[in-house]
Amino acid sequence: MADLEKLMDALSELTVLEAAELVKLLEEKWGVSAAAPVAAAAAAAPAAEAEEVEEKSEFDVVIKSAGPKKIETIKVIRQLTSLGLVDAKNMAETVDSKVLEAVGKDIAQDAKEKLEAAGAEVVLE
Repeated sequence: MADLEKLMDALSELTVLEAAELVKLLEEKWGVSAAAPVAAAAAAAPAAEAEEVEEKSEFDVVIKSAGPKKIETIKVIRQLTSLGLVDAKNMAETVDSKVLEAVGKDIAQDAKEKLEAAGAEVVLE
């Protein structure tokens, strides 16, 4: 153990430049790279960060059922989309019709609340 303590003391006295040169010499002698684990860890960090940041920003408002108050649902569809009566009626009667496509979270949530208040079954995709 005494030899290791002497080695530790000697390494502690090295300047930054001397330590960097020692790293290079050890890499050459042993055929390894001290930078590889750091690079792998650095490469893994942005990937994990990207997964966290990737939050859905566009939603589709999809009607599953017009519900018991179909006329109220048709009125809300017309308000949200500016469609004519016939088109809004067809949309209300067609399962999985997209009332709104690629809208922001707030707009999609507001549309969903209005349609649900009219009695429709709605999902955000």
